[in-house]
Amino acid sequence: MTTKIMFLVLSASLLQLSSAQQPLTIEDAILIGLDKSKVIHASMMKVQYADSRASEASTLMLPTLRFSGGYTRLSDIPPAQVSIPILPTPVTLSPTVLNSYNFRLTLQQPLFTGFRLARNSDIADFHARATQKEFEKDRSELVFNIKSAYWNLAKATELQKVVDENVEQIKAHVKDAGNLQKQGLVTNNDVLKVQVQLSEAMLRQIDTKNNVQLGKIALNSVLGLPLEIEFELHSGFQREHRTFPDLNTLVQQALEKRPEIQSLDFRVKAGDAAVSLAQSNWWPQVYLVGNYLTARPNQRIFPTQDTFKDTWDVGVSFSFDVWNWGSTLHQTDQARAQLVQAQDTHAQLRDAIALDVTRNYLNLMRSKERISVAEQGVSQAEENYKVTSARFKQGLGTTSDLLDAEVALLQARTNYTQALVDFSLAEASLEKAIGE
Repeated sequence: MTTKIMFLVLSASLLQLSSAQQPLTIEDAILIGLDKSKVIHASMMKVQYADSRASEASTLMLPTLRFSGGYTRLSDIPPAQVSIPILPTPVTLSPTVLNSYNFRLTLQQPLFTGFRLARNSDIADFHARATQKEFEKDRSELVFNIKSAYWNLAKATELQKVVDENVEQIKAHVKDAGNLQKQGLVTNNDVLKVQVQLSEAMLRQIDTKNNVQLGKIALNSVLGLPLEIEFELHSGFQREHRTFPDLNTLVQQALEKRPEIQSLDFRVKAGDAAVSLAQSNWWPQVYLVGNYLTARPNQRIFPTQDTFKDTWDVGVSFSFDVWNWGSTLHQTDQARAQLVQAQDTHAQLRDAIALDVTRNYLNLMRSKERISVAEQGVSQAEENYKVTSARFKQGLGTTSDLLDAEVALLQARTNYTQALVDFSLAEASLEKAIGE
């Protein structure tokens, strides 16, 4: 998969040096977009950051080993001496040492923190999982945006073909009207009507060409590619589409699989752990502490010796907030309020997801019905144009009848193309809505 992405991106880059169009399927477009998107990259960095925070929080429950050292230059003072009457000179109990060196190795292990460290680790882990789900949401939205840009460009391209064909039809109509005028079968006003219709069709042709160009720019933009790159779309409109289960099943699937709801599930769990974290200040904090010290001179050694001596100590530290003016209570109330907010947001999101799935499901069903109706309309419009055109060439039909038939055929083909695009977009929207 990675090799394919690299090949596609390289091909897109080399395309800047060539006038040839690169064939592009919708699957290839999705691969390129996911690989080049700055939004996805930024979202991925958020996941990496959250995972690192979670890993950091989990290490706080493990023992820590810290090394420290130092050097101190002391002022000169008289040595500690004791005078003994029987001795001619005083006895030095502790000599003066002007240079002090110490190196300490400290081991600290939390024994009990009122569940502070465990809850802090849980919160970081839940936030990391929520961030991962948010990344999946960003990815899903990008995929939908790529599909939308792709199918809209496909629609613009197809409509351009329809309008181009309509222009050619009207040009032929102008030629036929000119021949009939020479034969005295139509008036000059009839010819002018056809020419006006041709001018309008050519204006539509200019608009459709512009829409195609804008569609290409929009697709390149969402793919993260230079705007001047040219693609030839190779994924056409499909009449055979996947079959979805009933609406209730889709709603249930969305409530289980949508990354937004999964992200909020973890946010609610993090909020619940935050309440326990705030309450941890009501508990004592107990740590096991051990030190290994080598110092010159070592203050525990008497008399003082100007040489490195090793000592060690092991102990238990204990701390407890006797009174903090209700700070712990207020922090707990804050955490509970945030938890309730997260729960309310979660409930609102469930309702919004159910509405979103229902709306997209009904839209898909409507779009499916519109395809059949639009297809029937094209067949009827083509038959009507065929008959009317034949009658006009035989001098049995009027110019207005043929113009109406041409407009009806153009509208029918436009409606059919729009129906196909709407169905593809509706299918993509429903897939996104149910968390696929």
